[in-house]
Amino acid sequence: MCIGRGRLRKQIVIFKKLNSRKTVTGNTAFKEMLYTAQDQAPSLEVTDQDTVKRYFAKFEEKFFQCCEKELAKINTFYSEKLAEAQRRFATLQNELQSTLEVQMDRNAVSNLRQRRTVFPLSHKERVHHRNIRDLKLAFSEFYLSLILLQNYQNLNFTGFRKILKKHDKMLETSRGADWRVAHVEVAPFYTCKKITQLISETEALVTAELEGGDRQKAMKRLRVPPLGAAQPAPAWTIFRVGMYFGIFVVLLAALILIGKSKEGNIWPLVRIYRGGFLLIEFLFLLGINTYGWRQAGVNHVLIFELNPRSNLSHQHLFEIAGFLGVLWGLSLFISLYGSYDLVPMQVNPLILYGFMFLFLINPTKTCYYKSRFWLLKLLFRVFTAPFHKVEFADFWLADQLNSLATILMDLEYMICFYSFELNWSLSEGLLSAPGDSVCHSYSYGVRAIIQCLPAWVRFTQCLRRYRDTKRAFPHLVNAGKYSTTFFVVTFAALYSTHKEQKHEDALVFLYLWIACLLISSCYTLTWDLKMDWGLFDKNAGENTFLREEIVYPQKSYYYCAIVEDVILRFAWTVQISVTSMSTFASAGDIISTVLAPLEVFRRFVWNFFRLENEHLNNCGEFRAVRDISVAPLNADDQTVLEQMMDLEDGVRNRQKNRVWKRTYSISLRKTLVRPRDAAVLIEDTDDEAYT
Repeated sequence: MCIGRGRLRKQIVIFKKLNSRKTVTGNTAFKEMLYTAQDQAPSLEVTDQDTVKRYFAKFEEKFFQCCEKELAKINTFYSEKLAEAQRRFATLQNELQSTLEVQMDRNAVSNLRQRRTVFPLSHKERVHHRNIRDLKLAFSEFYLSLILLQNYQNLNFTGFRKILKKHDKMLETSRGADWRVAHVEVAPFYTCKKITQLISETEALVTAELEGGDRQKAMKRLRVPPLGAAQPAPAWTIFRVGMYFGIFVVLLAALILIGKSKEGNIWPLVRIYRGGFLLIEFLFLLGINTYGWRQAGVNHVLIFELNPRSNLSHQHLFEIAGFLGVLWGLSLFISLYGSYDLVPMQVNPLILYGFMFLFLINPTKTCYYKSRFWLLKLLFRVFTAPFHKVEFADFWLADQLNSLATILMDLEYMICFYSFELNWSLSEGLLSAPGDSVCHSYSYGVRAIIQCLPAWVRFTQCLRRYRDTKRAFPHLVNAGKYSTTFFVVTFAALYSTHKEQKHEDALVFLYLWIACLLISSCYTLTWDLKMDWGLFDKNAGENTFLREEIVYPQKSYYYCAIVEDVILRFAWTVQISVTSMSTFASAGDIISTVLAPLEVFRRFVWNFFRLENEHLNNCGEFRAVRDISVAPLNADDQTVLEQMMDLEDGVRNRQKNRVWKRTYSISLRKTLVRPRDAAVLIEDTDDEAYT
């Protein structure tokens, strides 16, 4: 990539970040400067008009100084990236010419057309040429960087225009508009049109030299869909999704009917197949997440830093979930009818999970190769968290693993069961296991370690983020939240082992386990609602108990999610009540089998609001995200964008029928409600937060 996309994306939205209600570091930014000035302004009830005028004159001086600093940063960055783009274009031109000339020489073409080089290349340099395929990819990535840089121009201009208009509206003056005309409209980042010329030259060069004059084919290769836009799924994919889920529903109904007639200890079979079902459920719900994010405009593609040209749509996720669901149903169906088959029952789970593993690590460029490789790389980063800088996708996947801990525990149980407890001589070995299972207990220690593993990963990620940022809040506080899991698992294991051995102190560990569960649930619930979802904001206005900006159209979604999160965070009360009081041996397994899919569902709901909060407020300090298109902007696009920026609150709030707005006035002709001390000074703004 010729221009660092990570840094460029962050720079593209620098003024979006300043224009949002909350900055990444929680500082006031420009709009908060205006609101703070209004709150701290002296009242005409306690002072004279000249004092008030001097106060706002001093404020305006500091406000415009901050604007000048940001304008200088934007101009510098734009100039650097433009110069880099020009050098890169010249290099690609020469590499393209060298490659074409070498190919023509090899084909002994006599009528070689002379092409002017930007930088003359020696024969030795021509030997190191790229093939055409690599050049097409290089031009495609270069074109994307040009589009991002062009949008950087327009978005920063509209950001200045919006914040200065807000300044004029609140102070009832026109000095903001005058400053924009005098400084922003003549700034190099806005007046320079070289980037447009580079885009046109790149399109012409790729059309003429790489696509044989076919402009439509060239533009299809160069242009990418807007970040977050869904890739159209072929009709055949949609057909397969319907077919897979139809077969899965039929298999599931048959399994329920057949399972009632089976005798013996079915829990080894349930534990072994339960993890596969949870994985399928997770993929299906993730497909719904993806659909919901795209419909609401939550830019998950940019948040996860996915390739905008090739990322899985919700149809693709549904297809994968449906396909694996059919395999899972067939495997379980065959297992239940193992006595009629030459293959023993216990072989079927090995075939199923072996196929799933091979599907994931398949090295051939088939079956969503890029997405599978991205997931494998992400899993590696997750489990080696202390050695890498933590990105949003890293901790998001680790959070998913915390809700999928049952899958890891069932995998550990399966390995232990097949190694020590399975009787391979029996055709129905999964239904003939002894009732007292060592593999399903904490007695040999491995189970507790596996249960703590996802929390340990998130714990180390928080410590790594603290090391990188040197900020105790929120990172060390978040690490403390995950550390409560260690105490919960420890006392659960101690209670279980002491209860099995009928020790008198078992109740002590039960009470300690309940106390740790209560602390952990309150801790995590508070973090979910306040930090991860950003709810219970004091500036929520009419969005009672929510936040000032919401994306999803109905407030009832948020209230239902709050209730759901509270209920499922404390679902352990049912499990403890049943397991500690009931004498039914399988009570614990039944409750665990019911609660595990509910925890996956809770994480599914959590995903909606966590990404929404990241999209709006960049609360994880990874990036500020808005609806950033990566298609070239024309004059009509610019007009529409400016109209969007002129809307109240500065963003496109998708909530229907929203009538509430934040109203402030700093009119010198009106008295403020609360008297303020005229000697209040305006605090400095942390400039480092903007970079």
